[in-house]
Amino acid sequence: MSLFSLQLHTMLANYFKIAWRNLLNHRLFTLLNIAGLSVGLSAALLIWLWAADEWGMDKYNANDAQLYQVMQNLPGANDIETTPNTPGLLGNALATEFPEIERAATVVPASWFSSPGVITINGSNLKAKGQFVSKDFFSLFTCPVIQGNIQQFVGNKQAIALSDELAAKLFKNSNPLGKTIEWTQDDFQGNYVITAIFRKNPAHATERFDILFNYDLFVQNRPGILKWGNSDPCTYILLKENTDVAALDKKLTHFLAAKSGPNSGTLFLRKFSSGYLYGHYSNGQQTGGRIAYVKLFSGIAIFILLIACINFMNLSTAKATSRAREVGVQKALGASRTRLMLQYLAESVLASMAALAVALVLVALFLPVFNNITGKTLALQPYPGLLSVIVLITLLTGLLAGSYPAVYISGFRSAAVLKGALSTSASELNIRKALVVFQFTLSVGFIVAVLVIYRQLDYIQSKNLGYNRAHIIHFEIPLTEDAAILSRAQQFISELGTVAGVTQASSYYHNLTGDHGGIGGLEWPGKAPAQDISFANLEVGEGFLQTMGIRLKEGRYFSTGKQAESEIILNESAIQRMGLVNPLGKTISFWNRHKQIIGIAEDFHFESLYQKVAPCFFQQYPVLPNIMVKIQPGSDKQVLAQIKQLYERFAPGLAFDYRYLDEEYQALYASEKRVSVLARYFAVLAVFISCLGLAGLTAFTAQKRRKEIGVRKVVGASVTNVVYLLSKDFLRLVFIAACIAFPVSAWLMNSWLNSFAYRITIQPDIFLFTGLAVMLIALLTTSFQSLKAAMVNPVQTLRNQ
Repeated sequence: MSLFSLQLHTMLANYFKIAWRNLLNHRLFTLLNIAGLSVGLSAALLIWLWAADEWGMDKYNANDAQLYQVMQNLPGANDIETTPNTPGLLGNALATEFPEIERAATVVPASWFSSPGVITINGSNLKAKGQFVSKDFFSLFTCPVIQGNIQQFVGNKQAIALSDELAAKLFKNSNPLGKTIEWTQDDFQGNYVITAIFRKNPAHATERFDILFNYDLFVQNRPGILKWGNSDPCTYILLKENTDVAALDKKLTHFLAAKSGPNSGTLFLRKFSSGYLYGHYSNGQQTGGRIAYVKLFSGIAIFILLIACINFMNLSTAKATSRAREVGVQKALGASRTRLMLQYLAESVLASMAALAVALVLVALFLPVFNNITGKTLALQPYPGLLSVIVLITLLTGLLAGSYPAVYISGFRSAAVLKGALSTSASELNIRKALVVFQFTLSVGFIVAVLVIYRQLDYIQSKNLGYNRAHIIHFEIPLTEDAAILSRAQQFISELGTVAGVTQASSYYHNLTGDHGGIGGLEWPGKAPAQDISFANLEVGEGFLQTMGIRLKEGRYFSTGKQAESEIILNESAIQRMGLVNPLGKTISFWNRHKQIIGIAEDFHFESLYQKVAPCFFQQYPVLPNIMVKIQPGSDKQVLAQIKQLYERFAPGLAFDYRYLDEEYQALYASEKRVSVLARYFAVLAVFISCLGLAGLTAFTAQKRRKEIGVRKVVGASVTNVVYLLSKDFLRLVFIAACIAFPVSAWLMNSWLNSFAYRITIQPDIFLFTGLAVMLIALLTTSFQSLKAAMVNPVQTLRNQ
């Protein structure tokens, strides 16, 4: 070891030795600092684990840098709808006509179907998710084939590939290749040969599937997909290296217009792995998505750490006068300001390291609770990336927390402090006060945000949606176009209606929470030549509207039997957008079908409250694969047992998986609920850390003014007078913080509320409650130390005077 290295090692060791002694000599302040820093670090680490997991979604593909999804903007009368669904012909056309595109794949995702399919093998049934893919799917996506030959899958419409997980369930340890399974789903019922086994998608994949089918089979069974005006599948492309994405995006914009006419949609590219975080669009423009919550909580982590660092700064500078002589002696003995700064930075880093040890214990204890709130399976595993982040956050926290105290304390003049002439300037006091105001501004903002989010969610949960979702369960049944199976399904629904405790039963396709078909190109009397409206196509079974309690403004409900095939019911928004007057009895045409308007349904919410009610229409079919049953309140257990018996008789071997419609509606706002719960916890942490600092400053102030308090008590001051004396300045700072936080938080929360088409108005009582709560918390925090100081016998503080 060189002499310089030895001297550096000795110097650093000496810094940390002195730092350790100083921390032990001021145990109360050390405890308050470490408590605040440890809570701040644990919150930051939990948020970092969550944010890193969010950033990692869909980034598992080896071709991630060049993998893009083609999106489509569909023009409407008043806005533009953005959809991932594109024409079935698009993939091949793009790969052929654009040299920048290396390959393209067309995919009908498993989520496109309203319910899973059913595998039948050796008399056993199992539900599974099937996805249709074109031949270049495996060249674009990382989907490793671990058994079999993918070329056999590509060249055979009756060939399928299974995930390794599904293969293990079906065949245990035997070889599945070459074996046949029976598949039941819509019009794809048949026997299929297993030609390949692929490794299932990782946990960070948003699209999950169990079986891959040949896209050519989908085209064969649904040839309408080969029309440019039909948009069902998703299109993905692999760009050649160094492709100018912006230039290609511009070239694609009007590609569809050349294929299907001027009223068609426009295309644009979105990086595949960006879809998870940047999935929200408004009027054709990307407006955020989950990335908003990643940014929000990353900001919260930074703010909580800042609050903890401010505690350290305030307590350290407040305690500085007790270390003034130490600084003076060191400077008199030749210590430079840089050396002193390094010493005090070493103290803050050492405190930060001690806080890290406590924070890691807190993270390990609360990670299961955090996972339950976020719906994730995060783990605190010591891999290099995590260790680097932990060390970096700890060092930055220590340096930031110690920066101002190091500059402030090391700036003492030795002559002044050794003479006892050191005094606190107004600017130093103002800085300390500003830091306290900043702390409580953030804390007050957190509380306002929590209350606003809570009220908006309560509004969502209690809002009248235009239909009755209470006491309704729904589940899927295997259904195909086979007449015998359709007849059995109708009989099954009839039997459900006879169960004691069941008030009504029906069926439907898709759902009432945003997953529905869409259609344009409708014709009606008086339609303007250039007018085109995108309608939500809600396909329902007999009695669906009555089961859901959807009311009609005009007309009547559907007829029963085949007569309903020529009937249609539209909602109020559709009639308004179409400009129809006296619409009952008029004819609507689409798909070479002609349907008579028999009713106008009152507007109801069939999507989330982020969207306004869109134009929609109902078509009725005898039976559809999603069954809906309305149950009398209080009889759920007995009724469900009887329904399960009927279901097992109808679909032997399949698990009876039912869901309550109300729970599915609530799931639309799962992200918002998680934000609400997390914001609540982090608001408590912010207030707790701020109060730790406030308690420390109050204790220091009481200690510094103990002689003054003694004199006041001798001349007649009461305990109440002393408590008021010590608390008033801090309460004034909290009041100023609230005055700053209220308008800022109101503006921020109004911006968040504006993302909802239906929202609350922020009421003054939110600010009144928050202000009173924070003032009360601050009063209780300062009162404890103030009372302690006020109760001291003045003889003890004045006996040496």
